[in-house]
Amino acid sequence: MPSKPPTIFPQEQRMLSLLGERIKLARLRRKFSSATVSARAGICRTTLYKVEVGDGGVTLGTYLRVLASLGLSGDFEKLAADDHVGRRLQDLGLEPKLSAPRLRASRANAAHAKASG
Repeated sequence: MPSKPPTIFPQEQRMLSLLGERIKLARLRRKFSSATVSARAGICRTTLYKVEVGDGGVTLGTYLRVLASLGLSGDFEKLAADDHVGRRLQDLGLEPKLSAPRLRASRANAAHAKASG
């Protein structure tokens, strides 16, 4: 039994719908039939229809295969390529932290000073 697809929020659904619309326009501009693209992508025409309407239950791999069949797989590499928020968070986490001197080091120095003195 297939698992239940995840809940898609309205903003995410709009994004998927727009992606599906762009995929369909790319297919039509190339004058490819749905049968041609689905055969090249190795999926059935029903699944291609779901991609073109932005169905959230379709796997990411299927979207990639459809994009590749249209010669648009390079666009897929642009997804999350420039993570501004993640980089800022990483930069904040990389700042040097001031910490107290290690206890072991101070004991070793005290022992060395005692032996020297």
